[in-house]
Amino acid sequence: MHSAPSSFPGPEDLRLAKILWDYHQLHQVPVPSDVIFVLGSHDLRVAHRAVELYRQGLAPYILFSGRRGALTQDWPVTEAERFAALALERGVPREHLLVEPEATNTGENIRFGYHLLREKGLQPGRLILVQKPYMERRTRATFLQQWPGAAVEITVTSPQIPFEDYPNDEIPMAQVIDIMVGDLYRIRDYPARGFQVPEEIPPEVMAAAEELVRRGYTGHMPEGK
Repeated sequence: MHSAPSSFPGPEDLRLAKILWDYHQLHQVPVPSDVIFVLGSHDLRVAHRAVELYRQGLAPYILFSGRRGALTQDWPVTEAERFAALALERGVPREHLLVEPEATNTGENIRFGYHLLREKGLQPGRLILVQKPYMERRTRATFLQQWPGAAVEITVTSPQIPFEDYPNDEIPMAQVIDIMVGDLYRIRDYPARGFQVPEEIPPEVMAAAEELVRRGYTGHMPEGK
């Protein structure tokens, strides 16, 4: 597996990446729900988005799920615990927070989160899923395959940040492109492995991903790629 190019992505790289960014996002509008279900990651802006939704009165509980991943292995606490601490700092009452600190992938986020809700006596009929912008589509596809209980209504949302403004000092553009490329291949390949429901991938989206692979953006590819 090769790392992404070290130099800042050029104009053609960015044009191709924007095609993936637009595909990965669902542009759904959150509606009043029972729980805001947050999938952990290295991006604290996801937790801020969850607090924003809570403050809008869209749900009475926030569930944070996530242990540590490749990009958070050096954190002193789990992703779920760090996200929950941020929510507490921003005024969300502790009794309105649920913390699931063991999940290590998206499928476990969903399954372990479900079981925690059941342990707490909560059986939501509607959820707001919160993830990074470029993981919205894969989050929905994984949820529809992995949720253990009866069907629930879901909307998927993320920090409301444009593609050009999303990278920062902790998450550079090359890393964002790496992840988007890898997740596109997961969307393509994971249904056959039982991880996700199928999603249609337009030819121009697949072609953009393949060209970015040729340009060296392979740092987040699925195992075996």
